[in-house]
Amino acid sequence: MTIQNSPLRSVVLGVGSYLPAKTLTNDDLARIVDTSDDWIFQRTGIRQRHIAAEGETTSMLGEKAARAALAAAGLVPDDIDLIIVGTSTPDWTFPSTATQIQAALDIAHGAAFDLQAVCSGFVYAVATAEKFLRSGSHKRALVIGAETFSRIIDWEDRTTCVLFGDGAGAMILEARPSTGSMDERGILTTHLRSDGRHRAKLHVDGGPSATQTVGHLRMEGKEVFKFAVGKVTDVVDDAFAATGITPEQLNWFVPHQANRRIIDMSAQKLGIAPEKVVATVHLHGNTSAASVPLALSVAVADGRIKEGDLVMLEAVGGGFTWGSALIRW
Repeated sequence: MTIQNSPLRSVVLGVGSYLPAKTLTNDDLARIVDTSDDWIFQRTGIRQRHIAAEGETTSMLGEKAARAALAAAGLVPDDIDLIIVGTSTPDWTFPSTATQIQAALDIAHGAAFDLQAVCSGFVYAVATAEKFLRSGSHKRALVIGAETFSRIIDWEDRTTCVLFGDGAGAMILEARPSTGSMDERGILTTHLRSDGRHRAKLHVDGGPSATQTVGHLRMEGKEVFKFAVGKVTDVVDDAFAATGITPEQLNWFVPHQANRRIIDMSAQKLGIAPEKVVATVHLHGNTSAASVPLALSVAVADGRIKEGDLVMLEAVGGGFTWGSALIRW
């Protein structure tokens, strides 16, 4: 089956990740707010999260993940001509975090910009990079999800402070000739959606234009859970429909790492076997745009994801935004 007319396809060359040194366990949080390890783990599957050090910014995390991905791909920074960073916690209002990573890598050519889709940011960035590469305008893209959510958390709100952490993950994509066959490596299809009517359910209550403040994350947990399980699987079904691939043919499902119950219920709804699900939320909590590439890095490093595997990425974030990307690894 041929699924695209373009003579180019975006192929994954390597992935990398970085987590700050400081960990905050559930027991540590129990000393800050009224909670417990059992309460958090039973409801979320989270055991710990990583917290950026004082002065450690989103671009610093992203740079370290980028260097790891470059090493995995056997490339140097000058090989990159496009950088897209998915983040909701930029170093500055402007310039973009992507340009700061570009400068840190000593890249002085190509283009770099941020993309804001909250927890869907990495999947959105992958889909965007894929279109640049397939058009022929750029050769190699560095796609990064990087966050310092600890900077926008209300540490007195036990319903949200237990969920989030900091981290970064990166992927290198290269445009290569393709016949359009599903058996060839690369991104097979991407599907993105959003519905801005749900802002109040998951948002930050500050911003340069609205309040002239940074603000804190606010969430209606039950409503977010209901939406994440009930609505967003459509983009995965769309990927299956676009390619003719079935859940049984899929090798790995790598969803946004927000909550283990959401991950398990989504896979069940999609008909994806539990043993095909990559779950790392217990290690780092919800790192927003960084969570999918962090999970990918773990599964590649431990040998689960191998060349030729069919890998489905999926994420949902505030807005709401949601998306999927099906990749022949």
